[in-house]
Amino acid sequence: MPNRDAPADRAALRTVLQRRARRIAAVTVTYDALEAAVSMIAGRSASSIALVGFSLDSLIEMSSAIVILWQFRHPMPEHREKRALRLIAWSFFALAAYVLVDSAVALLRGATPEPSMLGIAVALTSLVVMPTLSMTQRRTGRALASAAVVADSKQTLLCTYLSLVLLTGLLLNAQLGWWWADPLVGLAIVGLALHEGLQAWRGNVCMCLTETHIHAVSKSASNRDR
Repeated sequence: MPNRDAPADRAALRTVLQRRARRIAAVTVTYDALEAAVSMIAGRSASSIALVGFSLDSLIEMSSAIVILWQFRHPMPEHREKRALRLIAWSFFALAAYVLVDSAVALLRGATPEPSMLGIAVALTSLVVMPTLSMTQRRTGRALASAAVVADSKQTLLCTYLSLVLLTGLLLNAQLGWWWADPLVGLAIVGLALHEGLQAWRGNVCMCLTETHIHAVSKSASNRDR
């Protein structure tokens, strides 16, 4: 006998997941704003192009999360899905341009920045926070079948890689004086950012998630919402 409550249950779970997507985006915006401010302070005090650039990268990541907030404020978020994907794609392209220019300038200038313990602390914190946010975004996006939320999770994951690049560069500069390590590794991120941007622009975002996983994410979201 068909369960007449099933459509209502699915609608209720979807509402909970949409609310969760908004909350995650709000947390991301808040964290990125703090990260941008602290990175800029650390970068200016140490004359570090990498840290100043990382601050700008945080603002780019924040713009991607703001797009998700904008999308899910609509009563029917799927109506804004395509436009949200295009906006997130542009954030990937902006990130690629930033990394390319920042790395090239750093290599051409050859200036050795001062060691920055504050910068190292920022990078270490991001390596803990960003992967957690990315995983939560990805699972929620797939449960919602929202390519935009999944694309935003990849933007956050890319920023995790940049945090690792930043940390590596800061440590090598502080310990060995290898100022060129950061910009060289950063150049490798450019291709990845362009690839993810093109995937988001075309809507080719992997939505691979089993029904078991979708149920688990939905149940978790319901429990947290209580």
